[in-house]
Amino acid sequence: MATTEGRTADRGDRARYAQLLEHAGRTTVALRAAPGAADARLWGSGVLIAPGWVLTCAHVLAASDGRRRETGPDGVFGVAFGGRVEPAHLVYDLSRPAPEAGPGAARADLALVRLLDPEADHPCAWLSDQPATLLEDAYIFRGHDRSGGPDPSAAAVAAAGRGTAEERVLRESAVRGPAGAPGPSAAVDPFIAVRFGARDARGLQFGSDVRVSPGASGGPLIDCDRGEVVGIVKGRHQQDHVGLAVPVTALRGLGPEHLVAGAEGLGPEPYHALMGLHDRWHWTGQDLARAGGPTWFDAQHAIMAGRGRLWGVQERLQALDLLARLPAPRDPLLVEAAVDEALERGERPGVWSLRTWRDGHGALYQGSDPYTELRAFVHYLRIVAQRTADEVRDVPGEEAVAVREATARLAEFVQARAVVLQPQDRRRIGPVRRRPRSVLVEFEPLFYDENGHELYNWSVSEGYGRGQWLRVDVQESAGGVPFEEAREQVLRRLGGRLLRADGDAGPGARVRLEVAVPEGRWHTAAGHWEVAASTRRTARRRPVGPGRAVVLRDQGRREEVDPAWLRRWQGMTAAPALTALRIPPTGAGVRPGGSAETVWRLLETAEDGALPALCRTVADGFGRDAVGVALDTGFPAGLWPARGHGEERECDAACEEFHRGVRELLQGSGGLVRLPELVRQLRAKAAEAAEEGSHWARDLILLYDDPEDPLPPLFPDRPQVSPG
Repeated sequence: MATTEGRTADRGDRARYAQLLEHAGRTTVALRAAPGAADARLWGSGVLIAPGWVLTCAHVLAASDGRRRETGPDGVFGVAFGGRVEPAHLVYDLSRPAPEAGPGAARADLALVRLLDPEADHPCAWLSDQPATLLEDAYIFRGHDRSGGPDPSAAAVAAAGRGTAEERVLRESAVRGPAGAPGPSAAVDPFIAVRFGARDARGLQFGSDVRVSPGASGGPLIDCDRGEVVGIVKGRHQQDHVGLAVPVTALRGLGPEHLVAGAEGLGPEPYHALMGLHDRWHWTGQDLARAGGPTWFDAQHAIMAGRGRLWGVQERLQALDLLARLPAPRDPLLVEAAVDEALERGERPGVWSLRTWRDGHGALYQGSDPYTELRAFVHYLRIVAQRTADEVRDVPGEEAVAVREATARLAEFVQARAVVLQPQDRRRIGPVRRRPRSVLVEFEPLFYDENGHELYNWSVSEGYGRGQWLRVDVQESAGGVPFEEAREQVLRRLGGRLLRADGDAGPGARVRLEVAVPEGRWHTAAGHWEVAASTRRTARRRPVGPGRAVVLRDQGRREEVDPAWLRRWQGMTAAPALTALRIPPTGAGVRPGGSAETVWRLLETAEDGALPALCRTVADGFGRDAVGVALDTGFPAGLWPARGHGEERECDAACEEFHRGVRELLQGSGGLVRLPELVRQLRAKAAEAAEEGSHWARDLILLYDDPEDPLPPLFPDRPQVSPG
């Protein structure tokens, strides 16, 4: 915030406002009858805020008796600016809430007008992203009376910024003539200085040294201290020099219900879409490689120079452009929560409604010292980037890909701005309360003990998709422990860890359990694991498989993604249907020297939608070799029972039941990504079966190894050595 001394200095050097006021004059328009109409009298004013869009007061479009103005065909009227009159029509009217909203619904005297020519070139004003409170240096602007009249010149607007209030009164009196009436040969000044301003329940009250001129309704109220449009002039008192403006933050109430019948709107989130157009236009216009004159933000730089802010005009401009490229938050409460977290305050209702990520950005201006303010902005933007990425991490399609790319660009911007923070603050803003998608249990084989038992270390991580993992529990020792002991150590802690991850994932969520095991442990029936059902010290244990998706992963696949693995994954996810690939095929047998080559050929030539299914044990022998071949040829998924039969017997009726069940499961699966949940449903159905072993899917194991979400590195905290 500017100090009192700084604001006094600004008022003493009003020339620095000249550029800002020039831009404000160019973006202020006059609303009048359609081009070519005989009656070209001024209805009121408006301000250009986005390509093709004018913000004004709704009452400007009504005559003094309350009836709608006379317009041309299809409701066309004129918008005058830049020496020309453009045809336009009303699209949104915020003064008319939806009928179902009831008589007590909030109304705002605002309207949005769209120019009919989509190629119409014009400048745009900057709308504030924060509410106005006290105005110490402000101007209101008014549209031009005469059709095709000149814009206020830079010199004229600069003159408005110099001299005393008394000199401005004399200048207005000279052009108005006696008793304030407009002179016959001069237009009314397009600007009036505001002497004071404050916000109350009715809106922004302001006073000027002269009476607000007719036709100013709908024009912008400019806060020069911030270089922003903070209000839209609503009216004036008949007896004195007091006026009223609608705060631009009232535009946050814009919704689909305000769309005028027959008009083409901005979609289901019109406020988000409109402000996105606004912010992207300003960022594009500031492109240093683009030839052109000074911009609105050049004027803001001139005004705010020397204030010592670390989050300045350039940072805000780029941040809001990046936020504009994200989808609207699915719930406005998410914006409130992100602001509360960034400001390190408890969750509580906001003083004003926050609808979009842009609004949340505006809520961070708390009058703090520059460093604290910078830290809050960096933290907030990181929260937004992470939570938006979480929303689309598993969503297919080009639109979701574009959102992920946009969040990545925002995250890169945040990282670049965070480098100036102190180390403890970088660490403090690092952990963002994220929504995990899975919990990963990983068993790392070490070596064999003297009795021939393989020894293991283990770890537990929370997964957020796209290879992002946070290790939350680990057991590392020089000697390791046998697999059964490692599993029991994990199960003693896993129940609470899953419950916490469920809570972070959202109401009613059940994150997926992923278990990564090495070769020789592919028969691990993790779906049968029993974990604590609550966080009570004496909580009962229940099987994990029926209540949440449980999948197996290969511990030998890590970090570097094999091209065959990725290619097979992409083929399976894009396949219109999945088909069961029986291994070995019926009649192939398991004869030495013949079966292995048969399996290789079968898997290498399989179609994209083929998914391997084995009824044999995968702990050793043929089944273990077959799974190894499937992994080597890139297969990311497969199905087999934990207790498949060995090589001592041929397939029987139970095997046929298993393969028939797999075929039926895949026929109705709807794709690979739905398979973990469908297998969970089968496990739940099997758990309800009356007799042990009476359901073919009772101990079904699903290998589900996503190469786009690879396992974390074994030693994430150790320095990585690059090949020299």
